[in-house]
Amino acid sequence: MDFPEAPSTAEASAVRRGALRLARRLRSERPGGGLSNAKLSVLAHLYQRGGMTPKAIADAERVQAQSMTRVLAELQKDGLVARGRDPRDGRQALITITARGTDALVEDMSHRDVWLAGAMERHLSPAERRILHMAGELMERLAETEDREGSDDQAEQAGHGESDQ
Repeated sequence: MDFPEAPSTAEASAVRRGALRLARRLRSERPGGGLSNAKLSVLAHLYQRGGMTPKAIADAERVQAQSMTRVLAELQKDGLVARGRDPRDGRQALITITARGTDALVEDMSHRDVWLAGAMERHLSPAERRILHMAGELMERLAETEDREGSDDQAEQAGHGESDQ
């Protein structure tokens, strides 16, 4: 999709900073003793997309498949995911979320959603809440893109790692 005006790096930096700061705040609002971010992320992918191979989960997380081995083993041990055979390719495992995994994910998301809804109600006007809702949908769309053109080079050149500065 081509658009006539490219965003400036200042616009991109403002979005990145806002997204990182809100993500950090949402993490701090999680109930204590909950699942790790990596485990929650895997459960979220399975909840949204259905059964996936370990490689597909690793690709969605943008990590090496070997990095997922421990996380998947722990989730399976805790009864949050189940491992079966992929019906399309019996040589591959298919990971699915269990009812217990769904419950754990929904509980975690609900707690943070309640906090965020309250914060939005207290600090944003109705028009700002609608804009933020649209921005959330747009950020979801950006997060799902496969476009990696120059991403590492541009971040290094701009001096922007994972910092929210």
